[in-house]
Amino acid sequence: MSAVVTGVGVVSPFGLGAETFRAGLRAGRSATGRITLFDPGDLPCQVAAEVPAFDPAAFLEPEDLPRVGRVVPMAIAAAREALADAGLHDGLSEADRRSIGVVLGTGAGGIDFAERQYEAYYRSGIRRVNPFAISSSVVGMLSSELSIRFGFAGPSHVLSNGCTSSTDAIGYAMHAIHRGEHAVLLTGGAEACITRGMLEGFCRMRAAAVGWNDRPSKASRPFNLDRSGFVLGEGAFLLVLEEEEHARRRGARIYGEVAGYASTCDAHHRVHMSHDGAESTRAMELALRSAGESADAVGYISLHGTSTQQNDRVESLAVRALLGRRAGTVPASSIKSMIGHTQGACGAAGVAATLLGLRDRFLPPTINYEVPDPECDLDYVPNEARPGAPRVALCNCIGFGSKNSALVLRAADA
Repeated sequence: MSAVVTGVGVVSPFGLGAETFRAGLRAGRSATGRITLFDPGDLPCQVAAEVPAFDPAAFLEPEDLPRVGRVVPMAIAAAREALADAGLHDGLSEADRRSIGVVLGTGAGGIDFAERQYEAYYRSGIRRVNPFAISSSVVGMLSSELSIRFGFAGPSHVLSNGCTSSTDAIGYAMHAIHRGEHAVLLTGGAEACITRGMLEGFCRMRAAAVGWNDRPSKASRPFNLDRSGFVLGEGAFLLVLEEEEHARRRGARIYGEVAGYASTCDAHHRVHMSHDGAESTRAMELALRSAGESADAVGYISLHGTSTQQNDRVESLAVRALLGRRAGTVPASSIKSMIGHTQGACGAAGVAATLLGLRDRFLPPTINYEVPDPECDLDYVPNEARPGAPRVALCNCIGFGSKNSALVLRAADA
């Protein structure tokens, strides 16, 4: 059985909607600016890629506004679009709703809500804490919010593996469809962790971009010699993943196939990657093997490309080991240069970007590519989108805790 994508829904730092996301990627536009969600004036990093003018009240009932974190309405908005895009928003029978499941990835879930409750507690005591403090803060509630909202009684699961969360969630959903357990799953990732606590933590870790507060659009610069760290981003990137014959019987449009997935662990360090990138290479190799493809078939790679010194160097090394003689000729780009690092949702963001690019026959660029690093020597699709229609694409993801994961996408007409 094949697992194909029939719906895409996006809330991104470019704004609402998959088409807004596609247009921003194709234009090579930076969505990074000075933080407005809180006052960052005393922090070394004061920039992020926020979803502009996002109004949770457009997606939640008034009574729910104070009860959930920012990630929930973002996920609802993206899910609503993905289901409509797949033609599954109206007329679903009770049996349909009972069979559809939700499998999402997020790193921090409702962490903004949790931070507010801790502040209320330490300032004013337990009586000022919201009764939903626990349920709305834990990451596992994100899928439940969507299951409840849309009446989907199938499995409701959240994978929280840091940066690889949504890549792993999509792979998990793909396997469930391959095994014949489900015909339709809502999958992907969502994250809204541009909070003071998170940014202070990343600054303390020396992972956040510094030195670009006066030029925020330049702050995320993967594979540049002068890169200084990542830019936090936020958003929701959801897909309707469907068994292919089920999709074709109902006449659904198919973006492409999620054909393979694999994950490995460096088993090396809580934060730092192994210097040789061997396990990242192996994750990509295993994903290709599970899809029945070889490295020679790969025509594009959506890179993790965080804009940190170690990640970009090691990932470039891992891709070079995978591609061998073809390294440097296969286009590979990082959309984090435009939308920042959406943490647990970044893998799904890369999948959505690649699928929209496959549909419209373009490859997203790596913008701000100005000072090449001799140790990062691939074709990063510098600064401008490029025409392209690869048959097979890879989406690579790397996370804290030595995690690696990769997905293989095949074009709809492959």
